[in-house]
Amino acid sequence: MSGYSEMEGKWQAEWSKNKLDRANTELGKPKFMLIFAYPGVTGFLHVGHLRGYTYVDAIGRYKRMTGYNVMFPVGTHATGNGAITLASRVANKDEDFIEYLLRNGCPKEKLNDLKDPMKVVDYFNEVYVNDYWKRFGFLADWRRFTCTLYPDYTKFIQWQFKKLNEQNLLIQKPYYSPTCPVHGPVAVDASETDISKGGNAEVQEYTLLKFKHGKEYLVAATLRPETVYGQVCFWVNPDVEYTRIKKGGETWIVSKPAAEKLQLQKDGVTILSPISGKDMIGWTCEAPMLHKKVPVLPASFSDPNVGSGLVTSVPSDAPDDWISLEALKTDTALAKRYGLSKELLDSVIPVSIISIEGYGEFPAQDIIKKMGITQPGDPRLDEAKKQVYKDGYHMGRMKDICGKYGGMRVEEAKDKMKQAMIDSGEAELFFDLTEEVVCRCGQPVRVKRIDDQWFINYGDESLTERTDKHCYDMEIYPPEFYENVHSTLKWFRERACVRQGNWLGTKFPYDEKWIIEAISDSTLYPLYYIISIYANEKKIVPENMTEEFFDHVVLGKGDVRTVSKNTGVSEDLLKKIRRDVKYWYPLDINLGGKEHMTVHFPVYLFNHSAILPDDMLPKGIIVNWYITGKKNKISKSKGGAQPIPGAVEQFGVDALRLYYAHVASMFVDVEWSEDIVITYRQRLDRIMGTVEELLSSGTGDKKEIDRWLISRFNGYSASARAAMEKYDLRQMATAVYFEMLNDIKWYGRRGGKNKETISEALRIWISMMTPITPHTAEEMWSRAGFKGLVSSSQLPEPGMTSSSAEYGEGLIRDVMSDITQIKKVTSAEPKRIFLYTTPSWKTNVMKMGLEMTEEGKLDIPTLTKKCMADEELRKNGKAVTEFVKKVVTDLSRSSSSSKRDMIEMDEYSLLTSAKDFLKEELGAEVDVFSADDEKAYDPQNKSRAAVPGRPAIYLE
Repeated sequence: MSGYSEMEGKWQAEWSKNKLDRANTELGKPKFMLIFAYPGVTGFLHVGHLRGYTYVDAIGRYKRMTGYNVMFPVGTHATGNGAITLASRVANKDEDFIEYLLRNGCPKEKLNDLKDPMKVVDYFNEVYVNDYWKRFGFLADWRRFTCTLYPDYTKFIQWQFKKLNEQNLLIQKPYYSPTCPVHGPVAVDASETDISKGGNAEVQEYTLLKFKHGKEYLVAATLRPETVYGQVCFWVNPDVEYTRIKKGGETWIVSKPAAEKLQLQKDGVTILSPISGKDMIGWTCEAPMLHKKVPVLPASFSDPNVGSGLVTSVPSDAPDDWISLEALKTDTALAKRYGLSKELLDSVIPVSIISIEGYGEFPAQDIIKKMGITQPGDPRLDEAKKQVYKDGYHMGRMKDICGKYGGMRVEEAKDKMKQAMIDSGEAELFFDLTEEVVCRCGQPVRVKRIDDQWFINYGDESLTERTDKHCYDMEIYPPEFYENVHSTLKWFRERACVRQGNWLGTKFPYDEKWIIEAISDSTLYPLYYIISIYANEKKIVPENMTEEFFDHVVLGKGDVRTVSKNTGVSEDLLKKIRRDVKYWYPLDINLGGKEHMTVHFPVYLFNHSAILPDDMLPKGIIVNWYITGKKNKISKSKGGAQPIPGAVEQFGVDALRLYYAHVASMFVDVEWSEDIVITYRQRLDRIMGTVEELLSSGTGDKKEIDRWLISRFNGYSASARAAMEKYDLRQMATAVYFEMLNDIKWYGRRGGKNKETISEALRIWISMMTPITPHTAEEMWSRAGFKGLVSSSQLPEPGMTSSSAEYGEGLIRDVMSDITQIKKVTSAEPKRIFLYTTPSWKTNVMKMGLEMTEEGKLDIPTLTKKCMADEELRKNGKAVTEFVKKVVTDLSRSSSSSKRDMIEMDEYSLLTSAKDFLKEELGAEVDVFSADDEKAYDPQNKSRAAVPGRPAIYLE
């Protein structure tokens, strides 16, 4: 165990002993409740996760130290197939996975237990709490820990769904769902809760076009049914083996993957026999809608895994088709191989069907030329296709050649033409995923028709309106999400909320063959942390937690005596739980990763608005970005980062906490770097060493530097509080760990040794370190001799600041900087340095200018006139008029208060008192003269350049 670990363990034990983590209702005391989105139980956490979690603990600690009663509860999200998959990999003796478990600290003797999914959940619950959150010193109320698979939690979720049903928000209809062959329907979204790959995939609707060839149909899948009037040929990949299938009395030809997908989406699909793609080259088939024959031509870009694996060709508006057709017409060897005559190929002529502003007769040809694409297979063809499709859909109109659809906008014609072909039996709908999706169990995910799927209707207008309106009153960070959340809410429609298959989770209360899916059971749950403590302490059991129970303690419905009689919960306990709910809710801050902006947070807001009254709706959301590996997000299920215990042992908890807080804004991704973490470890060590030096620095009288230090620290205290009120940990950390350390060092350089000042400064400084680096703060607090625990103390209220004291030290620093710069430019090493403070007449001009500024009357003519009316100033003639211009410019650029400090400062006395310090710092004798001193040694007449706040300098 490292020295850091011993120190951390010591203070964590003290916090636990003093029950700092416990959140109990204290009526009359302001409360603050905050959470982080609980992690899914899909593997060990990594250093990236602790970034957001640490923010929550730091914010909670800050709120405690500013007078709030804080509740920070934690839990885990085990709904879904994650634990099942992990258990299966152990049971199947997956060597890579077992090595991953052992490498991350799993005892070998534990492996046999982990064949049971619930034992997997229990194991990781202990790891998350003990090895991660407690190890990082979180002041979470462990008594409230809950998991989505606990029987009491499931009672709460079932109640939630009953309330949604009361609001008519549960609907049932057919649905084309991404589905795993083992686990059934899965959610495909950026959170990747159910899946291991493909979180950005979408379900895409294709139109299947049936091309008649004899007694069978070649079936092409298209995203653009509105382009059928431009069909001139049909593409088949000659290197692919296709298959005939029987569908509704018809024989279709599609790719093998498409046949398997169709079996999931259509009734009565049976696979018949294979057919090679090259055997179809040279066929003719009848195009739907057009009812004209088109030839079947070879195309290697026809992907059997996309759509039906067969493609209809519309060269006018499809860049791939245009360039492939042109290439085929010039490839005589290929044409000869498949017996395609020149006359046949020459007869395939593109047809112009859509007019798009900015494009010519053939948009596909135009964009290919514009992008400089000359060969099939160019990766830029995908970009070209997307651009033409987008422009055509939004700006295009159908040409007259498209019959009754001529003149229509493309977006209108698309739906009409699609429906016309469906009605005539020439087309059907088909659904596919836009990219490969893999379930957590490793099986491919495909789209399947579910006839009786349940949804939550987030498209309900009144729910959307109420939720959207409430968001304007919330604190939402970053500001971009505050702006964008409204469009996200309006974009949401129905969300499938239940799954069938091999899942862990809560049974759907209206049909127990369904399991409530992972996002839908994690929306209202922060409220349950208030109640979970009573279930954990066995004061209530799941049987007590009826709909009537939750209606009463959450919504205040029902007479307490009746509810007590019907639920078996005492009246006193019901009143206590109801009091707790009213005290702690609403949730003040919910923090989660950026993937939750379009996944968790919208439904979290919707469900609160649907079920709870206005005074219980959420108050704040913070979204944090990732700690990444090289070029991408770290995946915990793939073991992509150093285990947390190892990082803690190597760097110490507080170095990691400071790294998270300061390395960047929480709203940008950060690439994990051990070298950078080491610099934060070194900074904390430096701070601790500096504190030790201060505590042993002896006794000294109070001087101006003492007033300066306390003023500076009071200023930092105020600015750090302001930063934390906006949850800006980085700004706070900059002030506390960098600027305050610099000022302490300056204080020592300037000879500061006053014990009273040091004690006052340390009380402020250490207190301010506590939210971010609490273990280090406690250690220094103890060594400084302060009583009690700093974590249970209140942050000192910001005291008075002294602008004059701060201005004076700033002037000394500026003089040192100017001298250093002169030495650097001249390459001089002077033996003597002469400083000349401003002549009194310049100070008088500055005073007049300042007075006029405060009266709002400052300008060059008026100030010049006033100066010339002064007999003493008039003696300096032209110099006064030139200086007036400078004064007016300076005063217009800076605050009046800083200028008042400047003119009230006795620069001569200040610099004279600092002569010994300057001599030691600069390595030369220092003499200070007033520019008014006619006897001053000034061989180069440097004193004439002196102005208020900028002494003149001569090096000799």
